[in-house]
Amino acid sequence: MIRLEDRQRVATEIQQAHHAGARLAKPCALTGISVRTLQRWQAEQGLVTGDRRPQAERPLPSHALTAEEHARILAVANEPRFAALPPARIVPMLADEGVYIASESSFHRVLRAHGQNRHRGRSRAPQATRTPSTHIATAPGQVWCWDMTYLPTQVQGHWFFLYLIMDLYSRKIVGWEIHDSDDSDHASHLLKRTALAEGIHSLPAKPVLHGDNGSTLKATSVLAMLHWLGVKPSYSRPRVSDDNAFVESLFKTAKYRPEFPARGFAGLEDARAWGRRFVLWYNVEHRHSGIRYVSPQQQHSGEDRAILAARHRTYLQARDRHPARWSGTTRNWSPIGVVTLNPERDAVVREHLQAENKTRLFA
Repeated sequence: MIRLEDRQRVATEIQQAHHAGARLAKPCALTGISVRTLQRWQAEQGLVTGDRRPQAERPLPSHALTAEEHARILAVANEPRFAALPPARIVPMLADEGVYIASESSFHRVLRAHGQNRHRGRSRAPQATRTPSTHIATAPGQVWCWDMTYLPTQVQGHWFFLYLIMDLYSRKIVGWEIHDSDDSDHASHLLKRTALAEGIHSLPAKPVLHGDNGSTLKATSVLAMLHWLGVKPSYSRPRVSDDNAFVESLFKTAKYRPEFPARGFAGLEDARAWGRRFVLWYNVEHRHSGIRYVSPQQQHSGEDRAILAARHRTYLQARDRHPARWSGTTRNWSPIGVVTLNPERDAVVREHLQAENKTRLFA
């Protein structure tokens, strides 16, 4: 929109150029308007009243949310079980119960109108990431990621150490331990215990284990354990801090949970008790945004396909009830097929999938 003062100034300058002998099209083009726009301003009192679009009365669309639906959205979003969750998690959880009230954008719009759409938590906005080497997973047990992070204690300068292994495809925590020292023996023990729990001895192809370049994860005892298990090691590139982004994101989720003690853990057993609660919540209760808002356990066991199919049916039924509210297809609830760790380019993924299909064909 052009302000009234700017309209009047532009129109005056155009008229001056026109009276001096210029055709209207030339000065209109220089000022960024068309001759038809200038004529409309002159014919419809546009140079006196200005743009009347902000004052125009716009009828409410026939498919708009009703007042009852607005109230229901607010009531549901403020239920105790949803009070700390964003619409991105509320809507899929309702769909799992066979309930569809409105889309995520409608939830955001209603909450914003009532001053309830604010950023929660202490985390910063996501930063731009680089794209290093590629690992591709199309099923659980193909690519694992692991790392170690520090857990604060109530004694300044004293830390506990959380070792953690995640399955890339399902985002499930398949192994973890907390110790009071950073030792390669702890990492070796975690590897062995996780491999037995996940049954990789029966897998035709052993997983790739990606980690950073820390001395603990590259120790001789750890490499010997990897060789004995048949697991292929993979390491982040030097001076690239985001080569292990999935585990780093998991650590951030853990440390920004409300249950994480801001003043540190009182003792080792206290830290391990917190670890058990967090892993149970993350694997079983947490609806992960990267896997269509199902839990990592559901993705790991293959239950996600039935859940996502039921959500799709719920959305189709909602569209049939109010077709005017849907401008196109329903939300994509198809299962996740491919997960890539630090993809370099699409061609790498295509080549991997083609090779995998050939292997299956001639197996």
